[in-house]
Amino acid sequence: MNDLKFQGEITKISEVQEGVSKKGTSWKKLGFIITTKGEYQNDVYFTVFGEEKVDNFMKYNKVGQMVEVSFNINCREYNDRYYTDLSAWKVFTLKEEVKEVVADETYHSANGNADDDLPF
Repeated sequence: MNDLKFQGEITKISEVQEGVSKKGTSWKKLGFIITTKGEYQNDVYFTVFGEEKVDNFMKYNKVGQMVEVSFNINCREYNDRYYTDLSAWKVFTLKEEVKEVVADETYHSANGNADDDLPF
């Protein structure tokens, strides 16, 4: 499968869910929503599973941040219904492009130049 990536702004982070599996091991999971920018905005819900991944996500990400999410698609069947999950395995913070204002390098000397075509 191709490397699946999605870019957008984190608009919501759910509370961390914790539990114990049938085998007796503890687990952590959280969900978050990314909203795309542009004319047609879309909301996409991703999950992060695992104690280390959840802790790192909470440490480095916040609502309002622009990110690129690398993810896998998982699907499972339960009682003849199918459930699809977008499992994030890497969340990378995007740097906002800084728009530089280019200063006008043309200047006028105090004594006035003949090159100056201003009427005053």
